[in-house]
Amino acid sequence: MITVAVDCMGGDVGPAATLPACAAFLASHADARLLLVGRPDVMRAWQRVLDHPRCTLVPASEVVAMDDPIEIALRRKKDSSMRVAIQQVKDGHAQAAVSAGNTGALMAIARYLLKTLDGIERPAIATQLPNAAGGATTVLDLGANVDCDAEHLLQFAVMGSALVAAMTGRDAPSVGLLNVGEEVIKGSEVIKQAGQLLRNAASAGDLNFHGNVEGNDIFKGTTDIVVCDGFVGNVALKASEGLASMIAGFIREEFTRSLWRKMAALVAMPVLNAFRHRVDHRRYNGAALLGLQGLVFKSHGSADAVAFEHALARAYDAASRGLLDNVRQRIAHARPLLSPETVSELGHIPTI
Repeated sequence: MITVAVDCMGGDVGPAATLPACAAFLASHADARLLLVGRPDVMRAWQRVLDHPRCTLVPASEVVAMDDPIEIALRRKKDSSMRVAIQQVKDGHAQAAVSAGNTGALMAIARYLLKTLDGIERPAIATQLPNAAGGATTVLDLGANVDCDAEHLLQFAVMGSALVAAMTGRDAPSVGLLNVGEEVIKGSEVIKQAGQLLRNAASAGDLNFHGNVEGNDIFKGTTDIVVCDGFVGNVALKASEGLASMIAGFIREEFTRSLWRKMAALVAMPVLNAFRHRVDHRRYNGAALLGLQGLVFKSHGSADAVAFEHALARAYDAASRGLLDNVRQRIAHARPLLSPETVSELGHIPTI
């Protein structure tokens, strides 16, 4: 049995989305158990889910609001559903935790309770974005680290490789470094140093480094993984979600136009629906908080039941496929490169 602790109170919707998602997830995962963490008085409205033989209610008296400052969530709400869910992982009662709550609070609490892995200075948030190749590109960081140095980007690349290898079975997924151009001499000093570190890691057998990639390569599927700082990654994530919403709006709008437009839309509907399904961000919900001594997954705050079910499935897959051990092993192997001394030895690379 794989046990997942669920923060049922987090997110914009709370139990109205998380608990139906839990029921659907259990129906398709016969070897999974869920620890449902939250306020019993609120969750009783979904008694059918609470009574499931593979569910256990874990009471928590407080809720981290989406606009709560990190200090409040971390220091004052010590019995929040978010914190209690992560505590289940720390105590060994669950292999993973999932929350749709406040991202900053989730990262802070997870880092405080679980601590980082040896060799990792900053955890990163990684998720998938759909690409034109019919699959998805894993991008990190998505907002946990706005300012990064070269060493951090190398750590992200190693952790991202571990994530994709564990989730897909590909031992050497390709890694691209997001830049303003493919040429080695382009980009900031940090990016150029990170590129050199990644090339060194590739030479040492730690990575399958493709080289620099540009923003459109994320959606072309040029590489399995794209590494960037959290500011850029978060912008890319929100842009992809906006694209999905625009496509859905376009399809709805076509049915409000003239009769001929409606008829043309009906003929094209199978293709339009297939495309909308391909880029539906709900199918890629569930971002991994990588670099911690435990598995924590972040669902989108506005996730509905369908999206939250996908986040639960991602956490389950990560636990059942040994993601944490994979990250540990790859970080340990790359340890000689993961030091500021290595970066300082690179020297200055001319800027274009």
